[in-house]
Amino acid sequence: MSEDTPVFLVDPYSNPVAVRIAGRASFQNVVPLKEFLKNSYAAGKRDFVFDFSQCTGMDSTVLGVLAGCALELRRLEPKGSLVLSRLNDRNLELVKNLGLHRIATVDAGEETLASGVGATTALNAKQLNELENARLCLEAHENLVAADSDNQEKFQDVIAYLKNRVEDEG
Repeated sequence: MSEDTPVFLVDPYSNPVAVRIAGRASFQNVVPLKEFLKNSYAAGKRDFVFDFSQCTGMDSTVLGVLAGCALELRRLEPKGSLVLSRLNDRNLELVKNLGLHRIATVDAGEETLASGVGATTALNAKQLNELENARLCLEAHENLVAADSDNQEKFQDVIAYLKNRVEDEG
Protein backbone atom coordinates (compact mmCIF):
# COMPACT_ATOMS: atom_id res chain seq x y z
CA MET A 1 0.00 0.00 0.00
CA SER A 2 1.58 3.30 -1.02
CA GLU A 3 1.91 6.26 1.32
CA ASP A 4 -0.68 8.28 -0.59
CA THR A 5 -3.31 5.55 -0.33
CA PRO A 6 -6.04 6.44 2.18
CA VAL A 7 -5.94 4.43 5.36
CA PHE A 8 -9.25 5.47 6.91
CA LEU A 9 -12.42 5.28 4.81
CA VAL A 10 -15.61 6.51 6.43
CA ASP A 11 -19.33 6.83 5.96
CA PRO A 12 -20.27 9.55 8.44
CA TYR A 13 -23.94 9.38 7.44
CA SER A 14 -24.52 5.70 8.16
CA ASN A 15 -25.88 4.51 11.47
CA PRO A 16 -23.73 3.18 12.98
CA VAL A 17 -20.97 5.34 11.51
CA ALA A 18 -18.82 3.02 9.41
CA VAL A 19 -15.04 3.24 9.41
CA ARG A 20 -12.88 0.92 7.29
CA ILE A 21 -9.16 0.72 7.97
CA ALA A 22 -7.19 -0.14 4.84
CA GLY A 23 -3.47 -0.81 5.10
CA ARG A 24 -1.30 -0.19 8.14
CA ALA A 25 -2.64 2.23 10.73
CA SER A 26 -0.05 3.96 12.90
CA PHE A 27 0.80 7.07 14.89
CA GLN A 28 1.97 8.54 11.58
CA ASN A 29 -1.50 8.51 10.01
CA VAL A 30 -4.06 8.33 12.85
CA VAL A 31 -4.63 12.09 13.31
CA PRO A 32 -7.46 12.35 10.75
CA LEU A 33 -9.29 9.46 12.44
CA LYS A 34 -8.97 11.06 15.88
CA GLU A 35 -10.32 14.37 14.51
CA PHE A 36 -13.13 12.58 12.64
CA LEU A 37 -14.22 10.81 15.84
CA LYS A 38 -14.13 14.04 17.86
CA ASN A 39 -16.24 15.83 15.23
CA SER A 40 -18.64 12.88 15.09
CA TYR A 41 -19.27 12.96 18.86
CA ALA A 42 -19.88 16.72 18.62
CA ALA A 43 -22.40 16.08 15.83
CA GLY A 44 -24.29 13.64 18.07
CA LYS A 45 -23.00 10.37 16.60
CA ARG A 46 -22.87 7.65 19.24
CA ASP A 47 -22.45 4.33 17.42
CA PHE A 48 -19.41 3.29 15.39
CA VAL A 49 -18.40 0.12 13.55
CA PHE A 50 -14.80 -0.37 12.48
CA ASP A 51 -14.09 -2.82 9.67
CA PHE A 52 -10.57 -4.26 9.93
CA SER A 53 -10.87 -6.67 6.98
CA GLN A 54 -8.32 -4.62 4.98
CA CYS A 55 -6.15 -3.59 7.95
CA THR A 56 -2.67 -5.04 7.63
CA GLY A 57 -1.58 -3.92 11.09
CA MET A 58 -1.74 -1.20 13.73
CA ASP A 59 0.39 0.18 16.50
CA SER A 60 -0.36 0.98 20.12
CA THR A 61 -1.14 4.64 19.34
CA VAL A 62 -3.99 3.60 17.04
CA LEU A 63 -5.21 1.17 19.68
CA GLY A 64 -5.05 4.02 22.19
CA VAL A 65 -7.18 6.22 19.92
CA LEU A 66 -9.72 3.38 19.70
CA ALA A 67 -9.62 2.98 23.50
CA GLY A 68 -10.20 6.72 23.84
CA CYS A 69 -13.19 6.43 21.50
CA ALA A 70 -14.70 3.59 23.54
CA LEU A 71 -14.13 5.46 26.81
CA GLU A 72 -15.66 8.67 25.42
CA LEU A 73 -18.71 6.79 24.11
CA ARG A 74 -19.25 5.41 27.62
CA ARG A 75 -19.17 8.93 29.09
CA LEU A 76 -21.63 10.45 26.64
CA GLU A 77 -25.38 10.64 27.20
CA PRO A 78 -26.90 8.68 25.68
CA LYS A 79 -24.06 6.17 25.79
CA GLY A 80 -22.64 5.01 22.51
CA SER A 81 -21.15 1.81 21.18
CA LEU A 82 -17.96 0.79 19.44
CA VAL A 83 -17.80 -2.43 17.42
CA LEU A 84 -14.48 -3.78 16.15
CA SER A 85 -15.32 -6.07 13.27
CA ARG A 86 -13.51 -8.55 11.02
CA LEU A 87 -10.17 -8.47 12.83
CA ASN A 88 -7.51 -10.85 11.55
CA ASP A 89 -5.78 -13.08 14.09
CA ARG A 90 -2.90 -10.67 14.77
CA ASN A 91 -5.12 -7.59 15.18
CA LEU A 92 -7.52 -9.56 17.41
CA GLU A 93 -4.55 -10.62 19.55
CA LEU A 94 -3.47 -6.95 19.88
CA VAL A 95 -7.00 -5.86 20.85
CA LYS A 96 -7.31 -8.59 23.49
CA ASN A 97 -3.75 -8.15 24.76
CA LEU A 98 -4.48 -4.51 25.57
CA GLY A 99 -7.95 -5.15 27.02
CA LEU A 100 -9.97 -3.31 24.37
CA HIS A 101 -12.34 -6.27 24.14
CA ARG A 102 -13.57 -5.24 27.61
CA ILE A 103 -14.66 -1.75 26.52
CA ALA A 104 -15.70 -2.40 22.91
CA THR A 105 -17.63 -5.15 21.19
CA VAL A 106 -15.41 -7.46 19.17
CA ASP A 107 -17.20 -9.16 16.30
CA ALA A 108 -15.23 -11.63 14.23
CA GLY A 109 -18.22 -12.33 11.97
CA GLU A 110 -18.45 -11.38 8.32
CA GLU A 111 -22.00 -10.05 8.49
CA THR A 112 -21.80 -7.06 10.82
CA LEU A 113 -20.52 -4.47 8.42
CA ALA A 114 -23.00 -4.82 5.58
CA SER A 115 -23.68 -1.11 6.04
CA GLY A 116 -19.94 -0.45 5.94
CA VAL A 117 -19.68 -0.97 2.22
CA GLY A 118 -20.50 2.73 1.93
CA ALA A 119 -17.36 3.63 3.88
CA THR A 120 -15.58 5.13 0.90
CA THR A 121 -14.84 8.74 1.86
CA ALA A 122 -11.14 8.98 2.63
CA LEU A 123 -10.02 11.07 5.55
CA ASN A 124 -7.33 13.55 4.56
CA ALA A 125 -3.88 13.01 5.94
CA LYS A 126 -2.50 15.59 8.33
CA GLN A 127 1.06 15.95 9.57
CA LEU A 128 1.77 16.95 13.14
CA ASN A 129 4.88 18.64 14.40
CA GLU A 130 7.02 16.72 16.87
CA LEU A 131 5.38 18.17 19.99
CA GLU A 132 1.83 17.58 18.70
CA ASN A 133 2.80 14.03 17.79
CA ALA A 134 4.20 13.42 21.29
CA ARG A 135 0.95 14.75 22.82
CA LEU A 136 -1.15 12.47 20.59
CA CYS A 137 0.96 9.41 21.47
CA LEU A 138 0.88 10.29 25.19
CA GLU A 139 -2.91 10.66 25.21
CA ALA A 140 -3.34 7.39 23.29
CA HIS A 141 -1.14 5.45 25.70
CA GLU A 142 -2.85 6.99 28.73
CA ASN A 143 -6.16 5.84 27.17
CA LEU A 144 -4.80 2.30 27.05
CA VAL A 145 -3.98 2.46 30.77
CA ALA A 146 -7.44 3.90 31.51
CA ALA A 147 -8.99 1.05 29.50
CA ASP A 148 -7.04 -1.66 31.34
CA SER A 149 -4.79 -1.05 34.35
CA ASP A 150 -2.61 -4.01 33.28
CA ASN A 151 -1.34 -1.73 30.50
CA GLN A 152 0.35 0.54 33.06
CA GLU A 153 3.31 -1.79 33.34
CA LYS A 154 3.48 -2.34 29.58
CA PHE A 155 3.57 1.35 28.72
CA GLN A 156 5.03 3.06 31.80
CA ASP A 157 8.37 3.75 30.08
CA VAL A 158 6.70 5.06 26.92
CA ILE A 159 4.40 7.30 28.97
CA ALA A 160 7.29 8.62 31.09
CA TYR A 161 9.33 9.37 27.99
CA LEU A 162 6.43 11.13 26.25
CA LYS A 163 5.55 13.15 29.36
CA ASN A 164 9.16 14.37 29.52
CA ARG A 165 9.06 15.29 25.83
CA VAL A 166 5.80 17.23 26.21
CA GLU A 167 6.94 19.00 29.39
CA ASP A 168 10.36 19.90 27.93
CA GLU A 169 8.88 21.25 24.69
CA GLY A 170 5.57 22.65 25.94
